[in-house]
Amino acid sequence: MTFGPENNELTMEELPSFVSHLECSYTGKIYPADQLHGLSEAGKPLLVRYDLDALGNAISKEDLLTRQPEFWRYREFLPIRKSENIVRLGEVMTPLLPASKLQKELGCGEILIKDEGRLPTGSFKARGLAVAVAMAKELGVTRMAMPTNGNAGAALAAYCSRADIETFVFCPQDTPQVNVQEIAFQGAKTFLANGYINDCGKIVGDGKDIMGWFDVSTLKEPYRIEGKKTMGLELAEQLQWELPDVIFYPTGGGTGLIGMWKAFDELETIGWIGSKRPRMVAVQAEGCAPIVRAFDKGDRHAEPWHDASTIASGIRVPAAIGDFLILDIVRESNGFAVAVSDESILQAQSECATEEGVLLCPEGAATVAALRQELTTGRIKPTERVVLFNCATGLKYEMPSDHQEINLMEGVDYNVIRQS
Repeated sequence: MTFGPENNELTMEELPSFVSHLECSYTGKIYPADQLHGLSEAGKPLLVRYDLDALGNAISKEDLLTRQPEFWRYREFLPIRKSENIVRLGEVMTPLLPASKLQKELGCGEILIKDEGRLPTGSFKARGLAVAVAMAKELGVTRMAMPTNGNAGAALAAYCSRADIETFVFCPQDTPQVNVQEIAFQGAKTFLANGYINDCGKIVGDGKDIMGWFDVSTLKEPYRIEGKKTMGLELAEQLQWELPDVIFYPTGGGTGLIGMWKAFDELETIGWIGSKRPRMVAVQAEGCAPIVRAFDKGDRHAEPWHDASTIASGIRVPAAIGDFLILDIVRESNGFAVAVSDESILQAQSECATEEGVLLCPEGAATVAALRQELTTGRIKPTERVVLFNCATGLKYEMPSDHQEINLMEGVDYNVIRQS
């Protein structure tokens, strides 16, 4: 199945858009739609709001069944007004993989892995950046910039290359090399800085007036949330509009966690789901856990984490601008924030590869480690149905290789092979 314009029934038409306005997530102040915005006047993320009564009257669950299996099937829930601005790279619906062996070993309820590594550029960052770039194109942006630990930069580079938008990407110096190469190879002007992602974010922010670029950093524009929101819409549809008991989400900037919660609220408002919500669990690494620390202290905002270090680079975010949104959602859902060790991440990654045949990224493996840990503490009940988010393909990361060599000059000794 292809996803080009020839298979899109809305290639040259206006899309049905129900955007009413934008709203400051902190103060509630209203901002006009169809204008270029970054943060609100309060320095907080803006949220896109819709006329949900009109949206609910314009589409039914049954309508979705006639559409392609891509996240653009939820177009009424998205802000793009003109189909010509959609940038497609094959945004497939990602599978829910049952982890039956892990479930049996842990003696718990159903475990489903939402494998976001199947998306373009191999990560769930494609969701947010596909929508953000489409809206940037619609609003006349010609140059974009962002800080990244890897996967977001790759997605931005790919979608902007397709959309003919110039891109500048800034990475911490220890960003995985394959990510850096991917970003540069797909057309972004790529820079490494000897600091953390928030240091790279300062480069972008300070350079806005000098360079004339639009800052597409996490939560510093309104539309990456809308793209990530499709994870919640898609998950609800895949589970027949019955949400799971618990969602474990690898949390750095937290855009996806915020977006899914927004999706659930919108679905309830139009009557597609009830009031039941999953308990949202924000998973971080012990070497960088500002959200966990704030949750445990009962704070609404997280203090920046110093000397952040973890193998799960995607969740190595010392300070999240949407910290209060993440913490509000975790508490409202009766969930929690939890940190896991790098050792447990590696163990979980290996276990899923050898037992389930699923190659998780380190951030996805962190959710497996967290589930195992929290079944022991009792914060997760053995009867609960759990969804774990694997946010990228494990192929982007180094893997230990336990292999042996055969010297064909000496012949093949099958006894050695049998005993290996």
